[in-house]
Amino acid sequence: MNTLVVRPTRVRTAGVRQQLLMTAQQRLMILMLLFMAAIFLVSLRLLYFAAFDTTPRRGGAAAFVPARADIVDRNGVPLARTIDGYSIRVVPSKLLNNRAYLADELVKIFPDTPREEFLAKLNGSRATYIRRRALPDQVAAVNAIGDIGFDFPREKERLYPQLSLAAHTLGFINAEGQGVTGIEGAYEKRLTDAATRGQPLALSIDARVQGVLESELGNAVTNLEAIGGAGIILDVHTGEVLAMSSLPTFNPNKLTGSDPATRRNAVTYNLYELGSTFKPLTVAAAIDAGTVTSMARRYDATQPLAIAGFRIRDSHPAGRWYNVPETLIHSSNIVTAQIADELGREKMEAMFRSVDFDKRPGIELKERAFPLWPKNWGRLTTMTTGYGHGIAVTPLHLASAYAALVNGGIYRPATMLKLGDKAPPQGRRVFKASTSARMRQLLRLIVSDGTGKQAEAPGFRVGGKTGSAEKPGIGGYNRTSVVATFAAAFPMDNPRYVIIAMIDQPKGNAYSSGQRTAGWTAAPVVKKVVMRAGPMLGVFPDESRDVDVSELTPLLWRNGEAE
Repeated sequence: MNTLVVRPTRVRTAGVRQQLLMTAQQRLMILMLLFMAAIFLVSLRLLYFAAFDTTPRRGGAAAFVPARADIVDRNGVPLARTIDGYSIRVVPSKLLNNRAYLADELVKIFPDTPREEFLAKLNGSRATYIRRRALPDQVAAVNAIGDIGFDFPREKERLYPQLSLAAHTLGFINAEGQGVTGIEGAYEKRLTDAATRGQPLALSIDARVQGVLESELGNAVTNLEAIGGAGIILDVHTGEVLAMSSLPTFNPNKLTGSDPATRRNAVTYNLYELGSTFKPLTVAAAIDAGTVTSMARRYDATQPLAIAGFRIRDSHPAGRWYNVPETLIHSSNIVTAQIADELGREKMEAMFRSVDFDKRPGIELKERAFPLWPKNWGRLTTMTTGYGHGIAVTPLHLASAYAALVNGGIYRPATMLKLGDKAPPQGRRVFKASTSARMRQLLRLIVSDGTGKQAEAPGFRVGGKTGSAEKPGIGGYNRTSVVATFAAAFPMDNPRYVIIAMIDQPKGNAYSSGQRTAGWTAAPVVKKVVMRAGPMLGVFPDESRDVDVSELTPLLWRNGEAE
């Protein structure tokens, strides 16, 4: 009889499967718990940042805080920014390819660098930079060489997106990222402080107006074959600098290989004898002091004025007597010297000191020159400084003085910062309001009837004074080297802006009808700048308005007789 045997194999198999399934479920549960825990931790972290983050915010979102604050113009146009830039570096010990081959390839990518320079770096003993501030396509080209000895670190770079625009105002930083000149140097702490670098530093500069000034001044310097130039536009009521240009200029993005001399700011750091542009200041001081009480008073200009073995002459002698308006219109050295002599050293010196001609110009930049003040201030010095010889100042000194001359008599130092809603500095009175009103009439006449005719911009009511000063040289003044300056303001019936244009050593050529003087070289620059930049500054041409000069025009000698 056969016995039935039941084997437990299938039962045991089912039990193992169930056990494995349970184990898998447990592991899945653990993974899910871990995943949920990770999400929970991340959520807690986000909640923490949301609750306690103190990063400055802009527009409701956390703002990126740069290592160095942006610099912008008065309208928010970026002038300097910090970005993550590419660099290309070589580590010679890691190079796989032949050095000569690599040098040949690098020259193809960077044709501005000699092959020998690349070869020296490739054969060096330490890691060195092939190029800082490399363009993305240059990085890609070097990477395509396929050598592991090259690497491409990302570094913080200072970028000047407007290239050379306002270069002397902005300045530049050194290899360590520290400000050296211009705003970069003057506001190093403000630009790098963690508490302030999140907000851009707003300058008083208007990038549009800056571009106009640089364009017109640059054209004149080039066409007149001059060695340089300087220009500034200043708000007469606040002292804000709307534009400042110094030529030759430089690109702060590319300092390597550039001439260090181009980095010198001629507006604030170069000293010049600015010649006849001083004459309105002398006349204003004389009116203020009561030395000149009548515009009709006549002075002898028939012959040179002899004083202390020196003869003061006029550039274009008329051989007749001049009254006060004619003295400025025809720019008489002889008569201005007589007025200065009557005014006297004490009052002349006091006037110069009142407009800070005895100290560095008032502005935030570090690059500020101390004027050349007369050492022996005698009678002759009083007379020659009256027409701008024997004392040297910067163009910025002159701009600030002219602002006080036309704005009602209040002197304020210049500023590179946008004031916005802030009240302008209180300033100090240096000329009487009545004197300032009279000078507005006289400056307008110089443009409408005198040496400044080339600055006449129809409808803009420009007033100003020419100045053509010979440059000092060995043994005296060099008659072939002239600094031509036109100092102006507009609109003269309600002055808002002062503009200075200076050309250093212009050549008399076809561009200036063979003339080197300011009336033919610097004055046309002012006309062009005013016509282009005036509307940008809210000043529009209006030929129905002008300064009332009706009481002075009868004093002018025209066609051989007074009107």
